[in-house]
Amino acid sequence: MSGGWNTIESDAGVFTYLLESLGVKNVQFEELLSLDAQALAELHPVYGVIFLFKYPTNTPYVGDGDTPRDGCFDHAASENLFFAHQTIQNACGTQALLSVLLNKSSAVPGGTVDIGDHLRTFGEFAVALPPELRGEALSNDELIRDVHNSFSKSSPFIDETQRPTNSDDADDVFHFIAYTAVQGRLYELDGLQPAPIDHGACDDTNSLDFAEKALAAVQRRIARYGADEIHFNLMAAVRDRRLTARELGDTELLDRETRKRREWQFENALRRHNFVGFAYEVLEGVVEAKLQEGGGAGAVNDEAYQKWVADATSRFQRRMEDRQKRHQGGGDVQMND
Repeated sequence: MSGGWNTIESDAGVFTYLLESLGVKNVQFEELLSLDAQALAELHPVYGVIFLFKYPTNTPYVGDGDTPRDGCFDHAASENLFFAHQTIQNACGTQALLSVLLNKSSAVPGGTVDIGDHLRTFGEFAVALPPELRGEALSNDELIRDVHNSFSKSSPFIDETQRPTNSDDADDVFHFIAYTAVQGRLYELDGLQPAPIDHGACDDTNSLDFAEKALAAVQRRIARYGADEIHFNLMAAVRDRRLTARELGDTELLDRETRKRREWQFENALRRHNFVGFAYEVLEGVVEAKLQEGGGAGAVNDEAYQKWVADATSRFQRRMEDRQKRHQGGGDVQMND
């Protein structure tokens, strides 16, 4: 859709290939299944983490006196690192990604990542602007927007540029933020906040120190939710694991990472396709074959049709009976249709 930004999934394969499509070299994302600092540090070097959470519509996002509930706003930091206000809906995933990589670019002091010509030029232009205009610059960058949208799910039914209109849907709004270490400080970079949030000293050359402090900040945020809230996702931006495997001569790791890349490519290809038409054609063909079973071309065999319906009804009844047995303590039941 012209000018719009679609939602993208919080998925390591999506974020990795989105980066590659933007020209970033030798960086990948890894999904973190626990808040184990040692496990994260072993992915060294770790450039930052991206956290997805349900945006708190019913509780204050900042504490008393317009201060963050954790850490403190560092308005001056915006002059020395890339931080942009989010001015467009659905772009927070890519904005969080850029908040990590543009601050780790080899074009900035202490950075080591080759972010490619386009992002380097964008970063050099945007850093001279105030945060609100950086967000506008991002929203107007056609290449970044087109690459972002190329990884959204294909859907013929949903206009993802529209905000939810009812209160039930509005409660399920998710948001991406980034944590990265810059110039010896741990920053939370959230485009919906007025400034970077400083979480204290952090050695940006020490992956374990970063892992411990970043995951502690994530844990404190999670703790503010109820025990029944499980809608969180955490990913780390790290150096391409295939490079590490080759340097270490670890063929097992290299094989595993190569297979993972193939799986990511396949999954990303599926995301770009709308299978509704295909599913309709398959279903139509099955129904037509069943209706014509036993007859000539164009014929409808009522007996075959009735048998098909009866078989389907019988299978459904067996499923319901098996489910009832399990609920009554009958144990697991193997269902064979």
